[in-house]
Amino acid sequence: MDQPANTDGMLDALQERIGYHFKDISLLQLALMHKSYANEQQLDEHCGNERLEFLGDAVIELVISHILMEQAQDSSEGHLSKMRASIVNTDSLAAISRTYELSSCLSLSRGEQENQGREKKSILANAYEALAAAVYFDGGFDAVFCMIQEHFKALIDEAARQGYSRDYKSRLQELVQKLFNATPVYEIISEQGPDHYKTFEARVCINEQSCGKGRGGNKKTAEQHAAREALKRLESNHL
Repeated sequence: MDQPANTDGMLDALQERIGYHFKDISLLQLALMHKSYANEQQLDEHCGNERLEFLGDAVIELVISHILMEQAQDSSEGHLSKMRASIVNTDSLAAISRTYELSSCLSLSRGEQENQGREKKSILANAYEALAAAVYFDGGFDAVFCMIQEHFKALIDEAARQGYSRDYKSRLQELVQKLFNATPVYEIISEQGPDHYKTFEARVCINEQSCGKGRGGNKKTAEQHAAREALKRLESNHL
């Protein structure tokens, strides 16, 4: 059986980068094992990082929710949910995974490696979720809280600078309904790049008139950027 792609030296370096050192290194190895590798090696059906990913998703949301509850004490439940969604999503998780170079330590099948698996946002995001769960199991809630708080600091600070108002589509819809009694219509007008690393361009129209364009790594992000541009135009012209 082939050994996982990560070596002791690689895992030591990764632990330095993420700011946490495991007592049980097998938890880290499991967090970095994609299901394709487990299947290729005919390992037990519970091998691979999917179960850790399941828990890590909840752990990350709990930590970010805790931080937001403390920092945005006057915000409603709905606003808190929007804040969290703007901070915790596939794009942000994949970006953090790239920042700490998790991709170089992933154990992937030969086929997934040939298919550019180390660059796929879904794999990178899932690996970070699995890492969070592994830290939680190994060091407890305080340890994973400190790690996530540090890793997400820039995103949380950015949300704070913008008044926790990054959901531009919701804001645009409210303004368009108020001004024109209409609803914004979004359209993806172009896609560029390979399947695992596409860039989308979106357009938003109001009363059949194009009011904003935006680009992003997925359709939702592109639409948010288009909504942001439209908001700026409307607010400068009508408010």
